[in-house]
Amino acid sequence: MQDDMPTALDLPMVDPLPEATQKYFDICQDKLGMVPNVLRAHAFDVDKLNTFTALYNNLMLGDSALSKLEREMIAVAVSSVNKCFYCLVAHGAAVRELSGDPALGEALVMNYRVAKISAKQRAMLDFAVQLTQHSASVEEQDRQKLRDVGFTDRDIWDIANVAAFFNMTNRVASGTDMRPNPEYHAQAR
Repeated sequence: MQDDMPTALDLPMVDPLPEATQKYFDICQDKLGMVPNVLRAHAFDVDKLNTFTALYNNLMLGDSALSKLEREMIAVAVSSVNKCFYCLVAHGAAVRELSGDPALGEALVMNYRVAKISAKQRAMLDFAVQLTQHSASVEEQDRQKLRDVGFTDRDIWDIANVAAFFNMTNRVASGTDMRPNPEYHAQAR
């Protein structure tokens, strides 16, 4: 793979990008100091990019009782099970930044069970990992465990959707050899 390619696939970005897409990339550059490779990878087809970003923004930034940190924690726990290099690096950096705790990001990447998190967060990650490893095994008692620690049915919906989204994106990233931007490795350390 060439260093300037976000994946091993030869799918060059649309050039020039539509005005709205270029504006979105410019916002990423201003806020993050980079355009994440996952966006660059999708930019060979603007419709696919728009679909991806709409779903990501809804699940990760939209209205939810789950905090942004909790959603990033799910992303990392799921990506750890799936061994997704891209998402572990990118979302591990987000956990470090949002929590202010570099050790938390590293613990979640390696084994969320050793992380210093609340019982509620542990139940959330247990559910997300169960959904990742054995989705057909999820039963009412598993949802009830989440209710017992304070999650609502809407929260359970959000946990399931975030976990499912990262299961999908992990597979795309692994299947295309998507590489994280080098900037993620040093963030919030």
